[in-house]
Amino acid sequence: MTLAKDQIGKRSPRQSDRERLERRLARPMGHAIDEWKLIENGDRILVGVSGGKDSYTLLQLLRRFQKRAPIDFELMALHLDQGHPGFDSSRIAAYLEEQEVEYHIVCKDTYTLVKERIEDGEQTCSLCSRYRRGILYNQAEEHGCNKIALGHHREDSIETLLLNMFYSGRLAAMPARLQTDDGRFEVIRPMIYVAEEDIRAYADVMQYPIEPCRLCTDTERDYVATLLDQLSAHNSSIRGNLLKAMHKVVPSHLLDQRLS
Repeated sequence: MTLAKDQIGKRSPRQSDRERLERRLARPMGHAIDEWKLIENGDRILVGVSGGKDSYTLLQLLRRFQKRAPIDFELMALHLDQGHPGFDSSRIAAYLEEQEVEYHIVCKDTYTLVKERIEDGEQTCSLCSRYRRGILYNQAEEHGCNKIALGHHREDSIETLLLNMFYSGRLAAMPARLQTDDGRFEVIRPMIYVAEEDIRAYADVMQYPIEPCRLCTDTERDYVATLLDQLSAHNSSIRGNLLKAMHKVVPSHLLDQRLS
């Protein structure tokens, strides 16, 4: 079939949207990578792929960065199937196979372990995350990775800050770069400056096979997210200002005597 001249070089609306959104996402992600030196020459990075929009987007953007970066580093995608009822990891495996990226699917029934230790009605997120983190660390060691990349974004960090303040009485959020307690790895969050709304729009265009966790609903994090939505309805700068606040800490105006 011969294309008309006006068709040659034209992009479909979906392709144009994808490229526009990729650029919009890549800017804050590139800023975070550069500011915190998240990726360095020779790194081998385990990318956690949960089946949600955030981790799919992280993998896609890291692959984009890998092609353009002036340094050499390796990526390995890993999905952990924790045995949650109704969770279908086959769709995630099929997607990763199509992407021609090195990947591994690990099945560990942490769901049963969590249910054995949690009372009916209690939230499972904290213990579930602890099990998942330990497995990711062991997999990183097994596959020779020195860094673990997670898909946390701007809203995750802001919500964590507020959760710690409201429910734990401490001032802490999510760092962009964190050395594990045992010193074996670094956990990096390249999308820490990326807005969730942009990730959601990109995921819609990419049509990822989303397979979200359905175990926890009506959580404290959900309450905080709703609060942020309500505040943002009156002031659209709320989220951006909270992110800026984490860059502009004034120790002399806090009450921790260790900082004085």
